[in-house]
Amino acid sequence: MVKAKKEKQNVETLGIKLWLSLWKASRSVEAHAHKSIEGLDMSPTDFGVMEVLLHKGPLPVNTIGKKVLLTSGSITTAVDRLEERGLVERCDDPNDRRVRIVALTKEGTKRIEAAFSQHQAHIELATSTLNKEEQRTLLALLKKLGHGADQLMAES
Repeated sequence: MVKAKKEKQNVETLGIKLWLSLWKASRSVEAHAHKSIEGLDMSPTDFGVMEVLLHKGPLPVNTIGKKVLLTSGSITTAVDRLEERGLVERCDDPNDRRVRIVALTKEGTKRIEAAFSQHQAHIELATSTLNKEEQRTLLALLKKLGHGADQLMAES
């Protein structure tokens, strides 16, 4: 009877243990990411904006803000700062005169390619406790978990 009760408690508390482990692991990897970015002579916000532009190409300001989780005021400030440094430029959207597109300059591309390469190496090191197969498995499971949690939120 005691064993059955203990097994029931373990099943019931597995979700909270999983959440806590995810949270702690995320904080640890995030600390590595921030440390990596600190050494690149740019803020995490500037790095995020430039990284999105590197991998997604020129984008409207509001789209960048959504991708790096910044408010409209914060993304405008970040783009202003990067533009002043000659790392990005704004131009008109040929399809909608109300929209301003942000693109990396040649100098911006050069800086973020080098910075991202270093950052990627740091993150690979931070996650190297898991072998590549374990990383692929974890990635698939985390996606499944996230989609499932999103679906539950949409249903409630």
